[in-house]
This record gives sequence, structure tokens and C-alpha cells, in this order.
Amino acid sequence: MECMKIDGLELAHDVRGAGDPVVLVHWGVSAWWAEPLWHEPALAEHFRLITYHRAGFGGSDRAEDGISIADHAEHCRLLMNRLGVTRAHLVGHSSSTAVVLQLALDAPDMAHTLTLLDAARPMPRTETQQAFTREVVAPAVAHYRAGNSEAAVDTWCRGVFGDGYRARLGPGVAGVLDDALAHADTFFTQELPALQQWRFTEEEARRVDAPVLTVVGERSAPTFPERRELLCRWLPNVEQLDLPGATHLLHLENPRGAAEALAAYFARHPIAMATRRRSERS
Repeated sequence: MECMKIDGLELAHDVRGAGDPVVLVHWGVSAWWAEPLWHEPALAEHFRLITYHRAGFGGSDRAEDGISIADHAEHCRLLMNRLGVTRAHLVGHSSSTAVVLQLALDAPDMAHTLTLLDAARPMPRTETQQAFTREVVAPAVAHYRAGNSEAAVDTWCRGVFGDGYRARLGPGVAGVLDDALAHADTFFTQELPALQQWRFTEEEARRVDAPVLTVVGERSAPTFPERRELLCRWLPNVEQLDLPGATHLLHLENPRGAAEALAAYFARHPIAMATRRRSERS
């Protein structure tokens, strides 16, 4: 990957292919999130794929003074500008869905479509969400604060991905767990607090003009369908998709299905068509 100075931080990034640009924003567990999608023909052969390591992850610098979801969205915007991308399909997963939603609010002309894979926010006030906080978030944070990062990461992964998650990752992306452990400090001291502090209300959701595809794994934990249901009530232009055979690991378990679903959605919303409409209006 190449590195580029963005807002004072070196961010590792990669660009492959040609066509409408697609920015893949990785989740908060590991920077090596996009690997399964790079090699799927439905995306690799038809789109310009852009991925980068967010601040604090992978090969990118860490923000020593902390970082917010708005900061991450600004980094993405600046990186797109530096790469000459004025408009793109934005894809987020889990905590990074907050990043692409924030970018759609801050720079709406750059967000052509949004794809939200098992969104982490907003959280409706249900017993399911409260149980997740009690039974997953609190114990994982307690393990981390006690100095046991391995138990913290395992507790989080079991709660979010389900038991047996290691086997479902498969040999091709086994490094995801090593990377998650290596960046546990970033996750528990920066990513999780930033996500908890981020606010996204119904009023803000109504401002998102871009078409939105909300994806949930067929076997994802019940917290994720509840969050999608809330987003579908709030967002003005939204579609739903259940990814067969997948938990919250989604494209790591079913990369072909995920890639083909994304490619089909992007094909229904080509950037050139929107550009022509804007030109005609002006």
C-alpha cells in the first residue's frame, strides 16, 4: 500500500481497477477488511476500488489526542480529494457505517450511494440492545482495562460474530484476528468511545439524500436487524438486503454474494447518470 499525508497523519491506501469509484471503509476490528472483495470479479473487473487504513489501524498513523467519527469522515473526504475522486459509492461495515453516514452529511455531493453492512448505530432503545451493552460491551471493556487484551477481543468477537467465529473466518483472512489484537488499544480507547459519542438522529437521517443499501447477515445477531429497522424508518431513500448464510462477518463468510450484491446496486445507480442530471439542471 502507498501512504499519503492527510490532516497531519500518514494514511495507508490502495487503489485498483477502473470504473465508478467505490470507497471501502473498514470496520473497527481490523484494517485488513477489504481483502476478500479485492478478488471478486463482480467488483474488481468493473469498478475503481479504493481502500485505506483509518487512523490508528494497520499501516496508518495513530491520532495521539483521540479521534472522532467526524475526524474519520474528514480523513476519507480529504483522501478522496487527493485521489481526484469527487463522487463515489461509499461502503461501510459495523462501526464504519457511522463514518460513511457522517461523510454523507458533511459532504453530500461526494456520497453517490451508501452501503451500510450491519450498521453499529443508531441503537434503538430495546432490551436486545441493552443486553448487548451488558453482556458484550461491558465485559470486553472490563477485560481490556484489566490488561487482558486477548480476552477483551475474544469477548467482543464472540458477542458480535457468535461462537465459533474463528473457524468461520477461514484461512484466507486469518490475519484479521492477529490484527485485531495488535490494534486493541485503538479499538478500546479510540474507536469504541468515538462510536459511543457519535450522534445520528432522525432529523439528520432525513438529510441523507443519497440512495442507501442496508445489508444484514442472514444469521447476524438480533441487534443488527433492529438497527436496520430504525434506519429504514428514518432514511428517505433506502433498500434492504439479507446476505445469505452470513453472520456479522458478512463478506468474510460470503465474499461472492456480497460482491455481486454491491455490484448490482452500484450498476442501478451509475455515477455518470447523476452527473448528467446535475449538468442539465445547471
